[in-house]
Amino acid sequence: MDSSSPNSVTAELLSGRYRLGEVIGRGGMASVYSAKDLNLGRDVALKLFAPQSADPDELRRQEAEIELLATLNHPSLVTLFDAGTDTRVPEEPRPFLTMELVDGQDLRSRIRHSPLPLAEIAVIGAGVSDALAYVHSLGIVHRDIKPANILLVPVRPGEPLRPKLTDFGIARMVDGTRLTATGTMVGTAAYLSPEQSRGADLGPASDIYSLGLVLLECIKGELEYPGGAVESAVARLHRAPAIPDSVPAEWARLIRAMTALEPLDRPSAADLEVSLRHALVSPEALPGLLAEERTRVLPAPPARPPRLTSAGAGAVPGTLATLVNDPDAGTTAPQSRGSVQSRTASRFRLARRRTQILLSLALLALVTGAVTAAVVLAAPEPPAVVPYPAVPGDLGQHLQELQKSVEP
Repeated sequence: MDSSSPNSVTAELLSGRYRLGEVIGRGGMASVYSAKDLNLGRDVALKLFAPQSADPDELRRQEAEIELLATLNHPSLVTLFDAGTDTRVPEEPRPFLTMELVDGQDLRSRIRHSPLPLAEIAVIGAGVSDALAYVHSLGIVHRDIKPANILLVPVRPGEPLRPKLTDFGIARMVDGTRLTATGTMVGTAAYLSPEQSRGADLGPASDIYSLGLVLLECIKGELEYPGGAVESAVARLHRAPAIPDSVPAEWARLIRAMTALEPLDRPSAADLEVSLRHALVSPEALPGLLAEERTRVLPAPPARPPRLTSAGAGAVPGTLATLVNDPDAGTTAPQSRGSVQSRTASRFRLARRRTQILLSLALLALVTGAVTAAVVLAAPEPPAVVPYPAVPGDLGQHLQELQKSVEP
């Protein structure tokens, strides 16, 4: 009985609609078959998990992949069509997934053929970064970025292959329930991030580190950290990835940023995509500059009330004579102020309410007097003598005498 076949019943339709073909992939938890969906008449990839075990972690991991894939929809992710349980052998139920069948090779096979040109690496890196930006925005960490999980799909003749990220079998939600025991390394040893090697909590930056090792392998054509699981995991904790001198400075700077030892020093998937998209329009296929980290602004300390001086027992609290500058409140000595007006305004705000009212009334009276004086000065002076019309006879004589009697 072939262990890769579902207990020698491959000739029987799975779930009443899928006819299994050849094995196109195999892992520790599942095997992937090409299959025919007889209901819809299309070819699919069917991932058949190992028989259900009593290990609750294993069961949760299988259920988690189905739930995750059912929620994802992105052109750079393999699309999920269906999910269910294979009950052809009642004693050994097996979960399965049906996904789009990608007509192409994976990146691992492509690297084995020959190192990739920078333009092709930029296309692959930008596509995977776009997919990671999408899943990271949903709070999902893939945790197993490696060449075998990056499928290359031909779109049009003469155009670069489009990458598709697959296999979320060990993905988990950020800040969610862990699917593995604390301290256990999950993932492929050659591409683990330093925090994965230590069994620490993971975030999106872990996927960025793994993708950096993938891009470096595309350039060099060989693994950066080969060897057994422990040897490979420990090596990255002692030395940074070795980047050949022939690699352009822009690519070297990008890979160093992606593989920084501290997760907070690595770029986000969205920034990485923008940088790699720049290479697609650059004649030399060089990535753009990563976005600089924003300056962190610390909150200002709370303001404190002004202190009262202790000098002068006869001083009245709250008056201008007793208020002094508080160095903790950020004020300075009078000689360091910008102008007399700023000091006057500051002291006026600190005065008691009564003082404020008195000063306001005095200012109002001063302004009123100034306006009145201006109006009086601007008015024209009346003539010294008011002219009268000439009147003949005795009446005119009497009027002239009356005018002389009233003159000053």
